[in-house]
Amino acid sequence: MGEQQHVKFPQEVIDEYAALGIDLVAMFSAGHLGTRMGVEIVEASAERVVGTMPVEGNTQPYGLLHGGASAVLAETLGSVGAMLHAGSSKIAVGVDLNCTHHRGARSGLVTGVATPLHRGRSTATYEIAISDEAGHRVCSARLTCLLRDAPTGTAAA
Repeated sequence: MGEQQHVKFPQEVIDEYAALGIDLVAMFSAGHLGTRMGVEIVEASAERVVGTMPVEGNTQPYGLLHGGASAVLAETLGSVGAMLHAGSSKIAVGVDLNCTHHRGARSGLVTGVATPLHRGRSTATYEIAISDEAGHRVCSARLTCLLRDAPTGTAAA
């Protein structure tokens, strides 16, 4: 669970990070929390990031997908988009996350799709739509990231 073997990045982005000695797929693997929750990034570019997460194991006491789990998926996908927009010389730091939960999900996978609302020099804002397997919107989220210079010698780490 949580392996990132199906991540898709534009080749020029892979090359940019590889030249810095950075394993892009490992860097965008959803981190420890995302791995524990089963988040998998299946497509990634600055224009669109898609990821999935199982409902099982990420529920609240009523057996519904936990709102915090949706927030983790949303922040993961939006952050990946912001990092890809910013490039290897910057890091993206989330400064605002807003989630509206529309309906519950009890089983299967949910899929999040992050698309940019704003991509500037110092901030990036992404809208993340999370849907169940039937295509019903479970959650609408918006994430704004501050784009900061990467510490010297640790680009995008």
